[in-house]
Amino acid sequence: MRRIGCVALAIVYGAAGVIHLVRPAPFAAITPEWVPYPHTVVALTGFAELLGAAGLLQPVSLPLRRAAGWGLALYALCVWPANYHHMQLDLARADHGLGLAYHVPRMLAQPLIIWWALWASGAVGRRSASSRT
Repeated sequence: MRRIGCVALAIVYGAAGVIHLVRPAPFAAITPEWVPYPHTVVALTGFAELLGAAGLLQPVSLPLRRAAGWGLALYALCVWPANYHHMQLDLARADHGLGLAYHVPRMLAQPLIIWWALWASGAVGRRSASSRT
């Protein structure tokens, strides 16, 4: 199950990384004002997602896979302010944008995504013999 979770998370982060690089404008728009150079930060986050996904998928080094898990967990923690800012921006709109039905689950999912990166990579939790490869 851990390997399936690892591959699934790598696919999610790989796709997100590509989207951040190909269509950065929506992500730059939700970046909090206190973050300098939002387009550059969005590009860097796209590269971070791609590197994290590659680290999860590589079959050679368990320490590298664990490092990728820690990196993606920290990444998910660091983008939480942008997700919160996005919710504030949407709810301030007359039509409420995507609304609470989108934003509340998204905010609540963030700790799960952090845990998923740590668990799937083998960075935390009991590891079986099959997950050590």
